[in-house]
Amino acid sequence: MGLIWVLGLVQCKIFQLPYGNVPAINLPMIHGARFYAVVVTAFIFCPMAQLRAEEKEPFALIELGAATERSIQESASSFGPTASVEFPIIKDWLEIEIGISPLFRPGQTEWQADLLFKKPFTLSDKVEFMIGVGPQVNYATFGGGTKIAGEVQLEWMIWPSADRKLGWFVAPTYSCSFSRGHEQSVGFATGLIIPIR
Repeated sequence: MGLIWVLGLVQCKIFQLPYGNVPAINLPMIHGARFYAVVVTAFIFCPMAQLRAEEKEPFALIELGAATERSIQESASSFGPTASVEFPIIKDWLEIEIGISPLFRPGQTEWQADLLFKKPFTLSDKVEFMIGVGPQVNYATFGGGTKIAGEVQLEWMIWPSADRKLGWFVAPTYSCSFSRGHEQSVGFATGLIIPIR
């Protein structure tokens, strides 16, 4: 509607010159040009400001650290490195984490891969808390086989500085196997958080 209104204001008179017809510049045309300049400026700079604000939010978080797990039934512990990538899907509502951990114990290596759906809570500028649930797939060598389990994770993220260039996490876990025997395990992981922007 604004464009039609501006075009209605611009009624140019045509005068004859030796080299052709030229529209005379009048006051409505000058106001229309100013209107166009304001609109174009708004369309260019408003998305840029919004993009700069979104740049502060990381595209993903990489978590690198160490993990340990203890079987409640077998009373056996295992240790190893852990790595995961976390993606924000719905701001302040849903994040998805994909992780993998090779855990070692005497005579056996167990590979764990999990997919967690997490709800974040901001406790302060420097501390976040998340609760996550999802499936876990375990593969153990030397006859251990493959097991599918459900996992629950509580995670605290600590950011030492306000710019959040580097942080660290603490994440206790509980898992229960869907296989026969329903093996239950408790675990703990900690390490660094590296934001990707």
